[in-house]
Amino acid sequence: QVQLVESGGGLVQAGGSVTLTCVASGFTFGSSAMGWFRQAPGKEREFVASIAPSAANSHYSNGVKGRFSISRDNAKSTLYLQMNSLKPEDTSVYYCAAAKDRPSITTVLYEGGYDYWGQGTQVTVSS
Repeated sequence: QVQLVESGGGLVQAGGSVTLTCVASGFTFGSSAMGWFRQAPGKEREFVASIAPSAANSHYSNGVKGRFSISRDNAKSTLYLQMNSLKPEDTSVYYCAAAKDRPSITTVLYEGGYDYWGQGTQVTVSS
């Protein structure tokens, strides 16, 4: 049974930092490209960041580049998103996603390319 379980969300002040964690099970994490997406109330889900299976490559949306950092620990089947300099517009539900069986240097930037999704964790940034 595939599971992606996000944690680490909560309420944070603008300018603060939060680290999200996604623990994966039920599939081969080390051969999967991983990603973070987010969805704000009334808006469509949007791409945040992706990391290749080997962690050799990563990509970010323009809105978070330079502030967020995606990383992974394949030995622990765990994905991270370090979020710094948070802004009220970062308020969203954040989702972890997995694209299985991808080449080691491949990132996936579009929602349709992912096979598995977590339930999401809420991040609220107060001004």
